[in-house]
Parts: sequence; C-alpha cells; structure tokens
Amino acid sequence: MKKILVIDDYPDNVFLIQDRLEQEGFEVIKAYDGLMGIQKAIEEKPDLILLDIMMPGISGYEVCKTLTTREETKQIPIILLTALTEAENLKEGLQAGAFDYIKKPFNKTELIARINSALRFSETNKFLIEIEKIKTFAATVTTANHEIKQPLTLINLSTAAIRRELAKENFSKEAIIKRIEFIEKAANDIIKVLEKLGSIKKPVITPYVNNLHIVDLEADLGNKEV
Repeated sequence: MKKILVIDDYPDNVFLIQDRLEQEGFEVIKAYDGLMGIQKAIEEKPDLILLDIMMPGISGYEVCKTLTTREETKQIPIILLTALTEAENLKEGLQAGAFDYIKKPFNKTELIARINSALRFSETNKFLIEIEKIKTFAATVTTANHEIKQPLTLINLSTAAIRRELAKENFSKEAIIKRIEFIEKAANDIIKVLEKLGSIKKPVITPYVNNLHIVDLEADLGNKEV
C-alpha cells in the first residue's frame, strides 16, 4: 500500500483529501503545519507528498525546498496544492523542487490521475537509480580486478622466490631483501588503488573490454567531492 503524506493547515481539507485517497487504497499520513510535515516526511518516508503552499509559519515553498535538498527525502515526489494561479507562483513552486501542482479547487479524477502519474515517475526513477548502482558496483569490481591483479601477481611471485631462496643451504640475504622490496611496492600500489576508489564520490564510468566498464581513477577533481 502506497503511503501519501498530506500537509495542510486546514483540518477540513486534510479530512477531505484523506477520504478520497483512502477510497483509492492509499495509506494517508497527516500533518497540519510545515514543521510537522518535514518531521513526518523524514520519519515515515512516504511514497508521495501533497503539500499546501499557503500555510502560516513555514510556507509550502520552504517545506518543499527543505525536503528536496535532504538526502533522505529528496527522491519523494511532491505535488503542490495551491489556490494561486499566477505563473510566477507556480514557477516558484517548481523551482523549489516540486514534481507537479494541482490548482484548488480540484476534482477527484484529476487528483488521483496526477498522484498516479507522480508515483509511476518515482518508481521508474528508483529503478533507474538501482540500475546505475549495479553498473557502478560492477565497474568498481572490474577496476579493482584490473588495477590490483598485477601487484598481487608480483607479491605471489616474490613470496615464492623468497621460499626458494630460503630453501637453499647458503641463501642470499640481498636477494631476499630485493624480493621484500618488490612486495612492499606492490602492497603500496594496492593501497593507492583502494584509496582512490574510496575517495571517489561521483564515479566516471568508461568502457573497458568485452562490454565491461571501469571506474576512471584519474577523473578530474571536479567530478569528486573534496
């Protein structure tokens, strides 16, 4: 069951909207001012928010800006409920991050149609985000495998060489030290790769081979949070 948060300072409006939404099978969460609305959005994680613009204290515009900039609520679509019809008012709401708006008074058919449209968009967006996460994960694994395989091979060869040297009756200390230096360099190379991967906040994915992709470890700092 989809959860919809209704934020409106008039209880009668909330009751009317709640009645209509529950008839359509939605679960309704209620808030009667901006601060309560923000708190409920954070706590309840609704699938959609119906937000009145004209409220005392914190306006709907401010609530919208707050919710669309917070990490935990920015993906929740917001539909503004407004009696304002001036283009500038509507523009301000959309610039604040709202997905859509409905002019008051509205009918049930329009309300439900716009809600379903916003929910479909949200589900598609979530799906695309998950696909992007999977792509990034796969590219990260490929990158790690590509960048770390050579130093790991060097470590294996060096340890094998040390074992062979130690098996000799008169082993060479210099030869062992040289192999240890190879191991130390390879270990440092691996650490550097892992540090680069860990520092990237906005990965740049580039083609590799056989339809595989890797993370560009040399991407400009402009693509990273520093």
